[in-house]
Amino acid sequence: MNDKIVFFDIDGTLVNEEKKVPDSAKEALHKLRENGIHTAIATGRGPFMFTELRKELELDSFVSFNGSYVMFENDVIHKNPLNTEVLEKLEEEAVKNGHPLVYLDHKGATSNVSRHEIIEACTYNLMPSYPIHSPQYYKQNEVYQVLLFCEEKDEQPYKSGYSDTYGFIRWHEHCLDVLPYGGSKAKGIEVFVQKLGIKRENIFAFGDALNDLEMLAAAGTGVAMGNGLEQAKQTADYVTKSVDEDGIYHGLKHLGLI
Repeated sequence: MNDKIVFFDIDGTLVNEEKKVPDSAKEALHKLRENGIHTAIATGRGPFMFTELRKELELDSFVSFNGSYVMFENDVIHKNPLNTEVLEKLEEEAVKNGHPLVYLDHKGATSNVSRHEIIEACTYNLMPSYPIHSPQYYKQNEVYQVLLFCEEKDEQPYKSGYSDTYGFIRWHEHCLDVLPYGGSKAKGIEVFVQKLGIKRENIFAFGDALNDLEMLAAAGTGVAMGNGLEQAKQTADYVTKSVDEDGIYHGLKHLGLI
């Protein structure tokens, strides 16, 4: 293997709206590996949410939870769990406000409430099964991300009250991601720079959405998908075609990586 690595976001980048990976993308990743180039996923999801995708694409390196849990060739090289004491305060406030929480680690998801329609509506297509009811889970296990179910009009007290400890990213009208302060996919890339000695100019990243902006900027070359948000296109060094127009293959070919 050489000292180059390519990171790929999942939704809107590797997979289309039908949650399928185009054949051209599979071929492109195969050619990358033939050329001795490392390939990795970079996502806000937890590892248990994209197990089948990793198998399908033969990927054993990834940045997950927006940089809080990082693996290289099946070895964990970085973990940054949420502070338990602060999480306890957040949980007390959320319960008081009637806002459910789902705790996420590398193994799965647990909830502080039993079956809840908002949780089901937001997570049914992200997780292999509904979260297990375990209110005290975060006290005995490392938690890397929390889903806070509240509407935008109710989020500001959380953002201001925990601004120096946690970061908040809204990805659904009813849900926020809660992650360590400053967490991003770029933090995961930084791990590869520091621990594996990969030079920044040899790091490439493909993405399409708001939580890809830091990654696109941090990589030596950031590539936005043609179907991506305008902010992603403005941040990237290059804009490739859309997912369903062989965007991954086209972008890697343009960069001379395949």
